[in-house]
Amino acid sequence: MATGSSPPARQQPFKLILGSSSVARKHILEEMGLEFQVMTADIDEKSIRRENPDDLVMVLAEAKADAIMSRLNLADYQKEGNQPTLLITSDIVVVHEGIIREKPTTKEEARQFLKGYSGGHVSTVGSVVVTNLTTGKRLGSLDKAEVYFHDIPEEVIESLIDEGVVFRVAGGLLLEHPLTLPFVEAVVGSSDSVMGLSKEIANKLIHDALST
Repeated sequence: MATGSSPPARQQPFKLILGSSSVARKHILEEMGLEFQVMTADIDEKSIRRENPDDLVMVLAEAKADAIMSRLNLADYQKEGNQPTLLITSDIVVVHEGIIREKPTTKEEARQFLKGYSGGHVSTVGSVVVTNLTTGKRLGSLDKAEVYFHDIPEEVIESLIDEGVVFRVAGGLLLEHPLTLPFVEAVVGSSDSVMGLSKEIANKLIHDALST
């Protein structure tokens, strides 16, 4: 069970499952003061394709929720008197010059991505889906942001690639990384959205999913 550094004063009135192994998403939920457990979907994301980034991230977040739910005994969550349990899943893609970019798979692809961002800008499209496992209610929403970069030196790009962390994030985009941060000129939108989970949207969906 992960607990935020600023836990709520009273006991959290619901249980929460984060359907992601993302360190950034865990950190965001902890910053929100939420208690949660982690389950991973383990789906083949490459097998799910959509031309429109809005459609792609929403379908992927829903597929992650469905995969996790298929491994649960949902009747256990629907017993009378049980505390409600929410499942939160999400997905994010980077869009650069109209092309959807997911996690790079080779060093050359990562290098091409990062060089393309240097002195330019990218958009991120993120989805958040909250499923109430107790009632079956599911809600989803999209969030978009833009990131503008100064010129990124080649040695910084090579260091990021050698470190390997770029292969675990959409578009190889690491806004919060100490090597990247000095070269971020501006963020239009919320930085937590760029990192993989909008706090504002997560809060709203959690609230709405709990309401009757």
